[in-house]
Amino acid sequence: MHVVRLGLAVALCASSVLAFGRGSSSKAVPPSVGRHSRASSLQNVQSAPASPSKRWVRPITSYGDPDLQGVWMNNRATPLERPKALEGRPILTDAEVAVLQQRADKLFKNGNSDYAVGDAVFLAAFANLAEYNNAAATASSFLTLNTVFDNRTALIVDPPDGRLPPMTAEAQQRRKAVATARAAALEQGRAAPKDLSNSLRCITWGTPRLLISPYTSHYQIIQAPGYVVLYLEADVRIIPVNGHPHLKSSLKALLGDSRGRWEGNTLVVDTTNFSPKSDFMGSSEHLHLVERFTRVSQDTINYDITIDDPTTWTRPWTVEIRLARTDDTLYEDACHEGNYEVMRGMLAAPRVEEKAEGEIGVK
Repeated sequence: MHVVRLGLAVALCASSVLAFGRGSSSKAVPPSVGRHSRASSLQNVQSAPASPSKRWVRPITSYGDPDLQGVWMNNRATPLERPKALEGRPILTDAEVAVLQQRADKLFKNGNSDYAVGDAVFLAAFANLAEYNNAAATASSFLTLNTVFDNRTALIVDPPDGRLPPMTAEAQQRRKAVATARAAALEQGRAAPKDLSNSLRCITWGTPRLLISPYTSHYQIIQAPGYVVLYLEADVRIIPVNGHPHLKSSLKALLGDSRGRWEGNTLVVDTTNFSPKSDFMGSSEHLHLVERFTRVSQDTINYDITIDDPTTWTRPWTVEIRLARTDDTLYEDACHEGNYEVMRGMLAAPRVEEKAEGEIGVK
């Protein structure tokens, strides 16, 4: 994980606004598990569009492709799903956005709250909490990413209600079976590191990445004739854009098999062939992604993702992420080294069992 220091400059309209939320109980916000290590404070994110007084000229590479290169950051506080309390309100006023930003800054920048990731930042600000508490957090709010609020109330743009489509009956049964098996393993003392997620085991964060955190929010794009590389700290995706077909369906990978093409100024990436060991919100080998990267200003890329798995959701759904250019440099992701305590906790129970078995064998 890179260690960087970044500052956010956001022009917000300051005016009176109806208060959002009430109370100070953190129970209004679902828990978000934090990883305690590799802390960084983030600044210098350049998320404002180019000055309207200057005509922006879309950059192109020396070989004629639209130029998306650089380091980009997903630092928006917009939640994945539209909160029920904002049903029918896809857009907030500038004054409401300013209030939410002020609340979040007050809540998370003093280090008195727990570490928050993903939707927890938006929901805590919306609920107007006095303090955000999460029993599963392993760090203070100093590790929380400095996020920027905008007018949107959901990343999901399709379905239009900003909510996830219902899970299929098959997916619900799978989820229940996994939870039952995990609970039984814990009760019977059979739980092992392999029962934990790919991200906790430092294998991969997976794709796509919708969780906003210091570990999952940076994208470095590198281009060469016929290829685009997406470097996402712990993972690297090498994407041919030369017309090559997908691999055979029998060849699976944790990050799938990606093939790109240019549609005008937009890079379209089609990804299939996910492994049964992949896990994106309960979807694995049947996951199909269509990602669209469009540079709309010097400092902004619109990143749209259409997610489809007929065995998991009743219909495809689409999110829109706005990536902001940053001057950060990405370094090696020291996942195991940075999560020593997490790894020690994961391995502690098996080591105790092995010791007990050895003592029985000696007797």
